[in-house]
Amino acid sequence: MATLASVNVGLPKDVPWQGRTVHTGVWKYPVTGARMVRRLNIDGDGQGDLAGHGGEMRAVLVYQLDSYRHWARELGRDDLRPGHFGENFTVDGLADDEVCVGDRYRIGGALFEVTQPRVTCYRVGLRLGEPRMAALLVAHRRPGFYLRVIEEGEVEAGQEIVKVTAGPEGMSVQEIDGLLYLPGHDRGRIARALRIPALSPGWQASMRALLERTEEGSAGAAGNAGLTGAAAPPPAWRGFRPLTITGIRAESGSVLSLTLTAPDGTRLPAALPGQFVTAKIRTHQGGGPLVRSYSLSGTPGADSYRISVKREPHGMASAYLHEHAVVGAELEVAAPRGTFFLVEGDGPVVLISVGVGATPVLAMLHTLARSGSQREVWWLHGARNRAEHPFAAESRELLAALPHARFRVFYSRPAEGDRKGVDYTDEGRLTPARISGLGLPSDADAYLCGPRDFMDTTTAALLDAGLDPARVRSELFGAAAAITPGIGAPATTRAPHQPAGEPGTGPEVTFARSGLTVPWHTGRASLLELAEACDVPVRWSCRTGVCHTCELPLLSGTVAYSPDPVEPPAEGNALICCSTPVPGTEGVVLDL
Repeated sequence: MATLASVNVGLPKDVPWQGRTVHTGVWKYPVTGARMVRRLNIDGDGQGDLAGHGGEMRAVLVYQLDSYRHWARELGRDDLRPGHFGENFTVDGLADDEVCVGDRYRIGGALFEVTQPRVTCYRVGLRLGEPRMAALLVAHRRPGFYLRVIEEGEVEAGQEIVKVTAGPEGMSVQEIDGLLYLPGHDRGRIARALRIPALSPGWQASMRALLERTEEGSAGAAGNAGLTGAAAPPPAWRGFRPLTITGIRAESGSVLSLTLTAPDGTRLPAALPGQFVTAKIRTHQGGGPLVRSYSLSGTPGADSYRISVKREPHGMASAYLHEHAVVGAELEVAAPRGTFFLVEGDGPVVLISVGVGATPVLAMLHTLARSGSQREVWWLHGARNRAEHPFAAESRELLAALPHARFRVFYSRPAEGDRKGVDYTDEGRLTPARISGLGLPSDADAYLCGPRDFMDTTTAALLDAGLDPARVRSELFGAAAAITPGIGAPATTRAPHQPAGEPGTGPEVTFARSGLTVPWHTGRASLLELAEACDVPVRWSCRTGVCHTCELPLLSGTVAYSPDPVEPPAEGNALICCSTPVPGTEGVVLDL
């Protein structure tokens, strides 16, 4: 009979870590006597990061004494005590390979249901002083698990744990944890996991993403879609290759399009509608090349690529291309990339953009028009006026070829001579209130591109209009928002910069979206640490190659891993939390 060996609680607190402050509730300590267990917490307990821990489906974390004994041997520790792994219940029994998701247990006056394995993050390693711990929990198949509180009540150490109901599919915590985090992702087992009503919504979403990838038959090349979401096919070529400028056209007063073809005239590999390419731009000023990414705005599947570049007030690369690009010149270009692309289907499509954000959704519009799509297509675009309205005639022609197309074009400051009903349909900005009033179909797939504030407010408007969050996709200009769990945003945000201290002597590392190139310093443990030292916005959680939050396109170069990730990233990508440039190489370019 399993027993409750210890009840552990702790409120979130600030902890110093690597020169920063982490707000975390991972410090738990045993308590004596009875404690009331409520729907979200045990009395006296709390979580610091509710995005990853806590909530109704993760109210109580369980870990086993047998796993404590295992880690004492593996890590050579004799100081491990209940609560050290951040768990609320330390139990004797209830092994991860025996407990199944959906099992229900009664302890004292409370009834619980198993909902998911522990989500591994860096904070359990912080608590134990063992940075590898997140990866070790998965690799050693000892994650622990979460409980949902079905009936609130008091519990106390020493009480028996009585199994009341067995989970419907008989899938253990260990099995489901490995199904997500470890290579393999057997389609039949994923389908079984999705038949467990008790499995938490987050894990259900991950299993659905895995199932979609296995149905497409490309799970191996796609990495772990359950952790990263949508994944693109592998890049058509490694690194950068020269492409020739064969056409130049002004699209508006500030946007210039360049047509790029292979120097030998061969057909370029097809890109997905919505993807981007990254180019190295060598200016007349000397020094290293400027590295910039541009969405493909032309017809996917054409012999050539088309990029459209907006001249920015202080943009060195855009200014150079606007002033010096000539037919016959060459650009070094990386293969098309990106997970923002048109998904096949029969339902309605909503394409929303402002300014030059029209570039990726224009490629989607080309695809729909070329295929003679019968889908209901909504084109919503915002510009200042006709002079600053790129692709105006082109988009009208494409929309005219679609039998079920609707469009609204908003001019925030129409100029004299701009014709309402011809050049534009609405005066004023494309705002969330106006989007909400359009009567968009709730079953639509929506694609957004523009500045971050625009996309945040527009996304909220689409959700308020009843669209499924999973079907609202966006492409951001510049760097993505950082994910640094438990660490708040700094009071002031610095632009990316060279790191402090002596410069490195290793291969160059280029952060393409941040416009920064830095020589590698062997004193850094990972590319992630280098990015942090440069104030480049980063995204991470486990920092040991498990969660894939840090996965991003490796545009060129080669990296080495230490430790090896639990599952490799998708082909052409890198996990920057546990990788470094390979010495003696030309360097790496990251889409960061």
